[in-house]
Amino acid sequence: MKLSNKQKQYLKGLAHSLKPVVLLGQNGLTEGVLAEIENALSHHELIKIKVSSDDRETKQLIIDAIVRETEALNITKIGHIVVLFRPSEDKKIELPRK
Repeated sequence: MKLSNKQKQYLKGLAHSLKPVVLLGQNGLTEGVLAEIENALSHHELIKIKVSSDDRETKQLIIDAIVRETEALNITKIGHIVVLFRPSEDKKIELPRK
């Protein structure tokens, strides 16, 4: 799925007031964390994840792995927070037209 800039801006606006749903700690990306992210994406469609890693490359590798495993879209990344979107079958979030 490909989003236009207008759609990404809309999702960023929706995500602004959200709190991180999943916090990645020192154990990094485990099966349990991935299952929790999957569950949150299925329920909410748009979530924030806090990745606590001081190394930029490690943080980016973790984010890439999450996106690859969950098949979600990386909307934005600011500091330690990443915003992911994956539409569910219920279509809770109505995207604007391209």
